[in-house]
Amino acid sequence: MASGQARFVASRLVGTLLAVAVAAACSGPASTPPASAASVAPAASGTVQGRVRLDGTPPPAATVRLDGDKTCATFAPGARRATETYIVGADGGLANVFVHVTAGLDGRSFPVPQEPVVLDQQRCWYVPRVVGVRVGQPLQVRNSDPLLHNVRAVSAVNEPFNQGQPVQGMQYAHTFSTAEVMVPMKCDVHAWMNAWIGVVNHPYFAVTGADGAFTLANLPPGSYTVEAWHEAAGTQSGTVTVSAHGTASLTLTFTAPTT
Repeated sequence: MASGQARFVASRLVGTLLAVAVAAACSGPASTPPASAASVAPAASGTVQGRVRLDGTPPPAATVRLDGDKTCATFAPGARRATETYIVGADGGLANVFVHVTAGLDGRSFPVPQEPVVLDQQRCWYVPRVVGVRVGQPLQVRNSDPLLHNVRAVSAVNEPFNQGQPVQGMQYAHTFSTAEVMVPMKCDVHAWMNAWIGVVNHPYFAVTGADGAFTLANLPPGSYTVEAWHEAAGTQSGTVTVSAHGTASLTLTFTAPTT
């Protein structure tokens, strides 16, 4: 009897091993991520050094009255501030332009940073005015003012959000799920407060400084389309070819509106 049980157990074990072997053979070798999905080695990458310019005279800044909120009114002389739609530096350098690669990265993916991108509310103003964030990367919206702000994302692709922040020091975290350029940010309490967020699925983006300059570093060798977005002037794009260890130059020019 014992020998019969042993033969039965042995036959069941052999059958199980054969089934595992057949399943492994049918499934083939374990899949590995494509080489294009790996991070770009800095030693083999190139850089775009660029500049965004405004050709012509920008419209004059408008005056924003802050006296509708007594606390906001204390943050600026005369309870007034000038709009920052066009910030133009020497030789027409245009600030607050969101620059990003729109073509040339097909088939590649890149690790998403876990450090949050911070959009702050300071002295009844969004700081910075234009910011970029990755898909899947946390956005942290802070209220540094001792008063009520209401943060509202007017997105067309991503899920909008509308978050009240009545207490100084409050923070709200949000993660965008889809690329979108751009997502307007508003404050329903203070209508003059505006900011814009560029949501992209790669690390090759920048916001121009006061001189209109930008840098896109660690690009894989190849040809790319680069787009510049400005809140009032629209978009401009150009193409650039990047070589390993090389630095390519790109200038994108907007034209000032005529009155």
